[in-house]
Amino acid sequence: MLPLKKLAIVTSHPIQYNAPLFQLLAKRGHIRIKVFYSWGKHAIESKFDPGFGKVIKWDIPLLDGYEYEFLENVSSEKGSHHFKGIVNPDILKQIDSFDPDSILVFGWAFQSHLKVLRHYHNKKRILFRGDSTLLRRSSAIKEKARTLFLTWVYKHIDIALYVGQRNLSYFKKYGLKNNQLVFAPHAIDNDRFSDNKEKNESEAMELRRQMGINPGSIVFLYAGKLEKIKDIRNLLLAFIISGADHKSELLIVGNGDLEKELKEEFGHNASIYFMDFQNQMKMPTVYRMADIFILPSISETWGLSVNEAMACGLPIIVSERVGCAPDLIREGKNGVIFKAEDIHDLGEKLAWMCKDKSTLKNMGNISQEIISDFTFQKVSEAIEHSVLINYY
Repeated sequence: MLPLKKLAIVTSHPIQYNAPLFQLLAKRGHIRIKVFYSWGKHAIESKFDPGFGKVIKWDIPLLDGYEYEFLENVSSEKGSHHFKGIVNPDILKQIDSFDPDSILVFGWAFQSHLKVLRHYHNKKRILFRGDSTLLRRSSAIKEKARTLFLTWVYKHIDIALYVGQRNLSYFKKYGLKNNQLVFAPHAIDNDRFSDNKEKNESEAMELRRQMGINPGSIVFLYAGKLEKIKDIRNLLLAFIISGADHKSELLIVGNGDLEKELKEEFGHNASIYFMDFQNQMKMPTVYRMADIFILPSISETWGLSVNEAMACGLPIIVSERVGCAPDLIREGKNGVIFKAEDIHDLGEKLAWMCKDKSTLKNMGNISQEIISDFTFQKVSEAIEHSVLINYY
């Protein structure tokens, strides 16, 4: 029996969206994986998240069920928010000690990650995972420089695991060919959000009661960071201007640097509710407090909260600048897309969605059907195919 082909995975730190994928790859046993965490051991500790404005420690296991190693990070300002925040002097030595057949790198915008791409180019098969899109606009001069640089970066990879249509367009713009592009959909643990439905619904109704939300009301939900790029203030204004606040409720879940001013400006409205950040184990209940989920971001590469909401059976409203829109939203079927930063367009969509509560359940069922194709199983198969192709 031939030994398993080995895949080294380089990523910054353990997160709730990757751990289940790594666990599944290890469990399937078609390839052997080892994850190299470049941020260092302290990345698993509770740490201050500037987006939420508080210390965050995830409440699901992030290191169980797969092989991993924390790399020494000697950066003077450690973090994933800037290029020099991840500097691993021994990263090549430690990867070589594993002796992988292929290397999967999550993101290039760290000194050590780019170092890996450059060093192993034409030595190992290089897989790349990133979810960037072309949605962010810049000046012609900046765009020309960006195109030259990114085309150079992506010449160092063999296969890009693209997450959706807009990510595919991005990779093609910067020089990748069709035979280098493998669809590996952005996914979450659908079962964790769809299972225990009755229990989560019962807990959701109790939470609604405790907060004073009318049991018969249509509830819109936003859950995430309260920061400018999410455009929460325009969502709140649209909710009021459209008159939706007279026939529905809006629940804002999360914390962030805009929290104080949003509460001061809108907290007096009896149809608007605020709830603090809720950890992962609580989110299947939180989504079921709502009838409709909204992600109004000015810029969002994908929006995995949309996956979560759809797995919980919710219709969706997203702005046109949310990366997942063309992949996950079927206009009028399971949700709607509005023009970003357009309060009146968003208001019209809010009013339309709360016209008839009886149709929302069917829209939510369609959401669940769509998201059932966006799974870790498919991501695992795409990774395994990319590692094993031309070997057997």
